Amino acid sequence: MFERLEQLEERYDELSRQMSDPAFVNDQENYRKVSKQHRDMEDTVEKFRQYRAIRQGIADAKAMLLEPDAEIKAMAEEELAQLEPRLTTVEEELKVLLLPKDPNDEKNIVIELRAGTGGDEASLFVAEMFRLYLRFAEQHRWKVEVLSQTDSDVGGLKDITAIFEGNKVYSQMKYESGVHRVQRVPATETQGRVHTSAITVAVLPEAEEVDIKIENKDLRVDTFCSSGPGGQSVNTTYSAIRITHLPTNTVVSCQDEKSQIKNREKAMRVLRSRLYEVEAERVHQLQAKERKQQIGSGDRSEKIRTYNFPQNRLTDHRIGLTQHNLAMVMEGQLQPTVDALIAYYTAEKMKGEPTAA
Repeated sequence: MFERLEQLEERYDELSRQMSDPAFVNDQENYRKVSKQHRDMEDTVEKFRQYRAIRQGIADAKAMLLEPDAEIKAMAEEELAQLEPRLTTVEEELKVLLLPKDPNDEKNIVIELRAGTGGDEASLFVAEMFRLYLRFAEQHRWKVEVLSQTDSDVGGLKDITAIFEGNKVYSQMKYESGVHRVQRVPATETQGRVHTSAITVAVLPEAEEVDIKIENKDLRVDTFCSSGPGGQSVNTTYSAIRITHLPTNTVVSCQDEKSQIKNREKAMRVLRSRLYEVEAERVHQLQAKERKQQIGSGDRSEKIRTYNFPQNRLTDHRIGLTQHNLAMVMEGQLQPTVDALIAYYTAEKMKGEPTAA
């Protein structure tokens, strides 16, 4: 492991020298590429340097133990008591940093929420969950752009699709994919009975054009009148776009903008992300034949989480996590749940990874 870290540090220093060369800075495309590599290595290199400094501190303290002076020995023992546990912690942190990274972690996401079983109650929960994600996005200073939505008669949402843009969005949101079950007494329930409803959440890493190539000949583009709020012009302008990817029969639509061009751009972003996910799932299935447990496969056929309002309880069934602070979670306090999921799947991943290079 340490040989691998030393090589990484050498490469990091080499990139640092390149980035300080004025001639190199003028080549913007190459500079962006190298600066991203440099940034990706930074945390690991800094942690390795911290680890090496602690090891040196331990070696120095052990040398001090050989001194005849009792006071110096006491100082050395005190220093060792602090440094040795810290060394173990930093070593574990280094192992995590050396794990193969999900190439999608840095990406923006396309998120889709849809009402499932439960009718009106499910549509209300879609609206509440999207509000939760909006508040979570605000905490991370992500930009949110709604692409399309279908309102329900009771003030909820039958479905909504949006793009979240910002720093490492997918890494924080990828474990939200799946079936979310809600248990509570609906406002229309006169006898106080608890009803169970469900919604589905899909979190797709936003694919760039370089990630997946789409041929124009494979697309059928239809225009139609927008529907929903917006005044008379909404129903008289053919600005809404529906794009069908013929080889896969994947259909996306966007009517959020008054401009047909902007709606097409947004629809293409969603289409690229859906096709990217289809390809990623195909690769996952191939890997599953060789590896029994897949990390972060996000199987949506399984219920991943239950929100029990009468008991103020959230349960994540994948990791056996139970929290009795549902009211706070619904206000956007999702980070403890996200951190627990990341920690669990990182630990699972470490079980399958060698510790040495």
